[in-house]
Amino acid sequence: MAETGASPLPPTPPTSVAHTPLTRAEQFIWHTARVLEQRRFVYHFLDGDADAVETALTAYRNPDEGYGHALEPDVRGPVSQPLHTAHALRVLDSIARCAGQRAERVCRYLTSVSTPDGALPALRPSRHGHPTAPSRPAADAPPGDLLATGPVVGLLHGNEVWHAWLFRATDFCWQAVEALERSHPLEIEAAVAFLDSVPDRPRAEAAADRLGRLVRGHRLVVLDPGELEACPMPDGCAPGGHHFPYDYARTPDSLARAWFTDEEMARSLDFLTAGQQEDGGWPVLARCSADGHRPRGQWAPGPERERRPIVTIEALLTLRAYERL
Repeated sequence: MAETGASPLPPTPPTSVAHTPLTRAEQFIWHTARVLEQRRFVYHFLDGDADAVETALTAYRNPDEGYGHALEPDVRGPVSQPLHTAHALRVLDSIARCAGQRAERVCRYLTSVSTPDGALPALRPSRHGHPTAPSRPAADAPPGDLLATGPVVGLLHGNEVWHAWLFRATDFCWQAVEALERSHPLEIEAAVAFLDSVPDRPRAEAAADRLGRLVRGHRLVVLDPGELEACPMPDGCAPGGHHFPYDYARTPDSLARAWFTDEEMARSLDFLTAGQQEDGGWPVLARCSADGHRPRGQWAPGPERERRPIVTIEALLTLRAYERL
């Protein structure tokens, strides 16, 4: 019996509701996430409003129509960068807002920062010297690469965006993808992001089939997480930087899904599910760096804290795509 005048305690939720992966992740998001990731979680999993996500994202946009302000946590400071802008496009795509004037504005920015062959560098030099992760050094004259360009071009094609910049950038991506003989996991992920949406489907399917053989032949994927210690670490990756089938095939309709058997994919999704930590979030793994040579690890507490909610939302979206939530 509660004492007279004491505030009644809230009812305890049923165990089956309180301890699902999604509800545990929700508590993690409320405890740790930036406003943008909170809005994204509400949109994707709590029937939230796309306008709220876009409003939160607009805070990162600059007058040049690029994005900055550490939207991508490994790159600090307010300056617009292709890396931030690619992140913004992924957010807009996830809420079905990557079209029309929004896409036109972003493409104007991409045109202004692309190399002569139409490609994007991950980072452009900044005279302000804002801090960046050691794995993402800014060069004085950065070259364009598939890592930065492929996901952006694929995403814009997936939203049926047409812009003059896309013609050159698409040609660059085709040449880069079809020239791959040896690679590292992040570059393969970028190639898949391009191939999943580029309009020439027969050519994309042929290229994806070749890349799948490359991934398996060069052991760029862990097919059995139970034998993780026996798997070689890809060049440029720190311990814990292995890649799994779900890293390449984020959704069942990805071309990369055909690279793996049902059993291999199920094992990797079991492993992803088990990766949820006690606080409800997923960890930031030490993946390959942007160029495949320097491992990306924790370099400052702020970026690590900001990235974990992003990684958590990505894990939940992948699990939901495979009907695991």
